[in-house]
Amino acid sequence: MSGSRAEAEEKVGSRQRLQVNEYKENQNIACVSLRPVQTTVLGKTAKVYLVPFSLSNYKPDKLKRPKSLLDKNSNNEVACKKCKKAEIKKTCRRILTPKMEATSSKAESTLQKSSLDVHAESNKWQYKNTSDTVILSADTESSQDGDSDEGTTPGMDDFSGLSPYEKKRLKNISENANFFASLQLSESAARLREMIKKRQPPESKRKKPKKKENGTGCRRSMRLLKVDPSGVSLPATPTQPILVADENPLLPPGPLEMTSENRDDNSELFKGFLQTWAEVSKTRSKNTEKELSSIKNYKANLNGMIISEDTVYKVTKGPIFSVALHPSEIRTLVAAGARSGQVGLWDLTHQPKEDGVYSFQPHSQPVSCLYFSPANPAHLLSLSYDGTLRCGDFSRAVFEEVYRDEGSSFSSFDFLAEDASTLIVGHWDGSMSLVDRRTPGTSCEKLINSSLSKIRTVHVHPVHRQYFITAGLRDIHIYDARCLKPNRSQPLISLTEHTKSIASAYFSPLTGNRVVTTCADCKLRIFDSSCISSKIPLLTTIRHNTITGRWLTRFQAVWDPKQEDCIIVGSMAHPRRVEIFHERGKWVHSFLGGECLASVCSINAMHPTRYILAGGNSSGRIHVFMN
Repeated sequence: MSGSRAEAEEKVGSRQRLQVNEYKENQNIACVSLRPVQTTVLGKTAKVYLVPFSLSNYKPDKLKRPKSLLDKNSNNEVACKKCKKAEIKKTCRRILTPKMEATSSKAESTLQKSSLDVHAESNKWQYKNTSDTVILSADTESSQDGDSDEGTTPGMDDFSGLSPYEKKRLKNISENANFFASLQLSESAARLREMIKKRQPPESKRKKPKKKENGTGCRRSMRLLKVDPSGVSLPATPTQPILVADENPLLPPGPLEMTSENRDDNSELFKGFLQTWAEVSKTRSKNTEKELSSIKNYKANLNGMIISEDTVYKVTKGPIFSVALHPSEIRTLVAAGARSGQVGLWDLTHQPKEDGVYSFQPHSQPVSCLYFSPANPAHLLSLSYDGTLRCGDFSRAVFEEVYRDEGSSFSSFDFLAEDASTLIVGHWDGSMSLVDRRTPGTSCEKLINSSLSKIRTVHVHPVHRQYFITAGLRDIHIYDARCLKPNRSQPLISLTEHTKSIASAYFSPLTGNRVVTTCADCKLRIFDSSCISSKIPLLTTIRHNTITGRWLTRFQAVWDPKQEDCIIVGSMAHPRRVEIFHERGKWVHSFLGGECLASVCSINAMHPTRYILAGGNSSGRIHVFMN
C-alpha cells in the first residue's frame, strides 16, 4: 500500500512540475502556460503540447524551444526526453517549411492574429490576439505497455509524433495539392479568357456593283420625269389645295320640300301617299278617356300580337335612333329617324309594302327624337344632332324649320303645352332651350344653363306640364319650367342613385306617378313621382342587360301609353325579343319573332290606343307586332 501511495504522490509531483515555464523568443514571444492534454485515440493515450512560435524571425535551421519544455521525474519519461525533443523539431520542420514556401507573405498576415494562453490553475484555455502563432505537436504514449505507434504506417516516418488522424489528414492535403497542381487550372483559365474575347465580326456588307459607264440603266417613266416623248421638260403645273368635303354638311336654313330619295316625286303614287297621311290625321278619332285594363286582359291582348314577313321592312339606310307611331286607328303608319339624318315613313296598310315606304333627308346628322304633334297628327316634328328642329307637314309636303342653332347639338325635346305651341329642347352640352312656335323666326325664347354636363332625354309631366325631367350623364333632375332662368337653374329634385351612364328617363303616360330610367349598370329603376317633393323614393329595380356595344343603339325603356304600369324595352337575349315588365319588377310578356326577328330592336314604340308595337334595329329595319 505504501508503495502505491508513493507512486501516486510521485505522479502528482510530476504533473505539478509540468506547469508552464516562462520563456522568450526574440523578445516577441509571449509567456504561455503549457499543460499537457491527454486524449485517447484507438485505445492509446496521446499528450498534446502547445509550443509558441514566431513566423517573423523564423529560420528552419534555428528552431528555438523552451529550455524546460518537459520535466518528468519518471525514468521512462526522462529516457525519452531527448527523443521527444528531436521528434518535435523534426515535425515542426516538416510541417512549416512547405507551408511557408507556398503561402509566403499571406501566411504571416493570416497566422499572426491569435495566441493561446492556458491557465494552469483553472484548467481553462484563453486566447489572446498577438503576433505569435501556436504550433501544435503531438506526443503519444501507450497507456498500458508504453509502446508508441510510430512507424506503424509505411511512408509516414516523418510524422511519427502525430496521431493517425493527423497523419491521414496531412496525407490527403498533400495528395489534393498534387492533384490540383497537375490540372494546371490557372493556365487553362488564362487560355479560356483569351478564347472568349469578343472579336469584331467581319464586314458583311455587300459591295455595290459599279455601274457600267456605257451600259443601259433601268427604264423610268417619262411621266414621272416630267418630260415629253421628245425629251423636252414639261412646264410645272401649279398645285391646287385639295378641298375635303364635309361628311355631314348642314342643310340650308328655311323650309325644305318633301323630296323622296327612293321614289319619283312627281308620281301619282307619292302624291296619293301624302294625301293619305293628311286625310288620316284629320279623321282621327280622339279618345280622351283612357282606362287602365287588368293585367290578365292586357296579357291576352299581347299574346294575340304577331310578326310576319309583311310587317318587316328596311325603311332607312342607317341604324334607327327614334321611332314614332301615328295615332290613327284606321291605318298603321310608322315613322323612323336614322343616324344618317333620314326620316322614313311606312304605310303598312298599303300593298305591296314596297310602294308604301318613302324616305326623306331633312337633316344631315342623326335624328334622335320624333313625335307626332298632339294637336295635329299631320305634323311630324324631328330633332337632330345637327342643331335643327323641323316639322314635316304632309298636307303641304314641306319640312318647316322650327328652331335652329348651328353652334349647338340637340339631343331630345318634348311639348310643354298640350297644343304643341311651346317646346323644351335639350342640348348635348347640358343646356336647355324654350321654343315658342307662335313667334316668327327660328330662334329660342330662352336659353337655360343647367347643372348637368350632358342631357340625353327630356320629358314633360303628362298632368302637371310645368314639370319636366332630364336625364344627364349620371344624375336625373326635375325642373319647374316657370322657374327657369338664363343663368344656371337649380333643379327641384335630383336622383343620384345611378352608378353609370344614364340612357333615358320618362314619366308614366297617364298620371305621371312613376318614372322609369335606363342605366348602363344593367338596371331598370322605377321611382314614385306621385308627390313631387324634395325626394322621390325608389320603388323597384329590375335586372336587365343594357350593354348593347358601340354598333347598336342604346336601349331606352318606355311606358306603354295604354298601360302605364308596364314598360317596354329591347333585349340582348337569344332568340331575339322585345320584353315587357310590370312596375313591380315582374316579367309580363316577350315578343318573339323567330326568323322574322333576327336582330336586336333597341328603340321601340307602342300605339297609344291599338295593340301595335314597332321596333327599330341597327340596320334600318322596322319590325311591327300587331293583331
